[in-house]
Amino acid sequence: MSYSAQNIRNICLLGHGGNGKTSLAESMLYFTGATVRLGKIADGSTVCDYDPEEIRRQFSISTAVAPVEYKGCKINVLDTPGYFDFNGEVMEALRVADAAVIVCSAKGGMSVGAEKAWKYCQAHKIPRILYISKTDEDNSDFNAAFSSMREQFGKNVAPLVAPIWDENKRVTGIIDVLNKRTYEIHGGKRVETPVPENKQDVVEELYEALKESVAETSEDFMNKFFEGEAFTYAEMIQGLKAGVKELSLFPVVCGSAATGLGTQMLLDTIIDLFPNPLEGQPEMDESDSGELEEFVLAPAALPCAFVWKTVSDQYGKYSFVKVMSGSLTPDSMMVNATTGTTEKLGRLYIMRGKKAEEVKELGCGDIGAIGKMDKVKTGDTLCDPRKVVKLTPIDLPEPNYAKAITPKTKGQEDKIAAGLTRLGEEDLTFTVENRAETRQMVITGTGDMQIDVIVSRLKSRFGVDTELDTPRVPYREKIRRKVKVQGRHKKQSGGHGQFGDVWIEFEPGEQEELEFCESVFGGSVPKNYFPAVEKGLREACQHGVLAGYPMVYLKATLVDGSYHPVDSSEMAFKTAAHLAYKAGLPEASPTLLEPIGALKVTIPDSYMGDVIGDLNKRRGRVMGMNPDSDGNQVVEAEVPMAEMMTYAIDLRSITQSRGSFTFHFVRYEDAPPAVQEKAVAEAKLLNEE
Repeated sequence: MSYSAQNIRNICLLGHGGNGKTSLAESMLYFTGATVRLGKIADGSTVCDYDPEEIRRQFSISTAVAPVEYKGCKINVLDTPGYFDFNGEVMEALRVADAAVIVCSAKGGMSVGAEKAWKYCQAHKIPRILYISKTDEDNSDFNAAFSSMREQFGKNVAPLVAPIWDENKRVTGIIDVLNKRTYEIHGGKRVETPVPENKQDVVEELYEALKESVAETSEDFMNKFFEGEAFTYAEMIQGLKAGVKELSLFPVVCGSAATGLGTQMLLDTIIDLFPNPLEGQPEMDESDSGELEEFVLAPAALPCAFVWKTVSDQYGKYSFVKVMSGSLTPDSMMVNATTGTTEKLGRLYIMRGKKAEEVKELGCGDIGAIGKMDKVKTGDTLCDPRKVVKLTPIDLPEPNYAKAITPKTKGQEDKIAAGLTRLGEEDLTFTVENRAETRQMVITGTGDMQIDVIVSRLKSRFGVDTELDTPRVPYREKIRRKVKVQGRHKKQSGGHGQFGDVWIEFEPGEQEELEFCESVFGGSVPKNYFPAVEKGLREACQHGVLAGYPMVYLKATLVDGSYHPVDSSEMAFKTAAHLAYKAGLPEASPTLLEPIGALKVTIPDSYMGDVIGDLNKRRGRVMGMNPDSDGNQVVEAEVPMAEMMTYAIDLRSITQSRGSFTFHFVRYEDAPPAVQEKAVAEAKLLNEE
């Protein structure tokens, strides 16, 4: 069935890992009849956690789509991972969601994941409601969870529901504040029950608070409220919807995914209060001049779709899209605004977990998938050739946790590279780099959990066992004093021999690359051999004399030499230059340089002392501290790269995952003696292997 944009809601479930997002999605699917049984994470039978890695680990790794149909509307539920290593998946979902449900547990109250989810929604200006999960479990405390929300997010947090407890403090039902009704679950179905007498006052109190929240959404409502007039149900809904859209009101609902308590209330709230795709935040696109301009979603306009996710696994390749205008049909010719190429659309699907249901059309505002679009990548915009627009890309987290990756069986490097390329189509938050100077393939991601998942998938999908190690630091070498040295290459082996003889002065240079000069008098070395000498030195500079790292800031001046009219050749002079380099540089007081990076750490003020103390241990130099617009502190420092290998994990530990950072190489500096000794010893060990 095709839905108009007015009857579509695109929502994402956000929150800390383990707070019940996937179980809530499962409850919504089951309650609306999309599934015939309630899947459980422990059994590996949920719709959204279908990947073998998710089933094995029992938590979400990627965002899954779970559309549910309810009261003539289609709700595209995007179930996102809660663990911070998979934030890229959250950013993809936020890019196409028009609203969010932040899931908090009644057992733990406010969590770091909920705090971060709130900040993401603030940054994207996304309407949101808060859902308190697990209200019927032992040790759950709805009131404590709600109080912590009020404390964290302010008085704009308004309860639409409240639980009912029995004498043993077990939740038996919920109060629908807006309708002044109470419900219980009997035999898996919602049953209306009379409002308990001892809860009448609570219902009235909560309703009055809700009325006050509605009154603040417009002047007319405010006047009506002060005149003591009652709001109609339609006015209450109108006011609440306006408050949610304007981000001045954040309703709270609660329930239990296991029993289905509160699930229908949540679905009603989503349909009544959340905006449809046409009412959502305006899209932005890039004009021909590179400036951003507003893009209006319009069902009657030319077709345009944004690719927000790619799945490339054993089930095939699917490009997940949100239709931004018009509608998509199979076999249409579309322009990829990112690459400029024309693409023929494949078959269209509505995805529900791993299950793909083929459809003939995807309407404006809807979320679906296109099959077998090999050249299309996440972040691309597909549009009609008559109107090419490029929508703003997804703001993905920067990878900053690096590991060297090698196959357990030699000779499988190509297999690793091919596997990582395929996995990189799905996950844009890791990078792979072949570092020639350290002879390592380095994978950089957002944390150890993400890297571990990648390693597991390399084995399960591509049959290659790998090992991880700490990446070697790309040191450099330079000299500190001037030397003059001879390089003489003479070889006689019957017929033409080989002869090259040079005198070269080596001294510290001003530029990073080799600076080659010559001041030869009287033609002792013919000019046609100068390029061979320079080439020999440039090749030699790739390997320093201390630990084999590239030599930088070196000036070499060819001052003298000799040649043989028959035996001299370019190769002979190139070899002579090599010999001069090897003989002279150990005498020129060589030293190691270590890479230094610029670090920016964003943290709440309360962690400042711990973070700076940790940076001092890492030989960091703090350059300054500045507050940002979100009330955090940004610490700027310069830190040796060698000390930053585990910083992504260590900072999470220090700040309870509230901190974030960026780190970029800026320059090389002289390494301290202890660092030099260690690096030289490691290089010797490596060469012996």
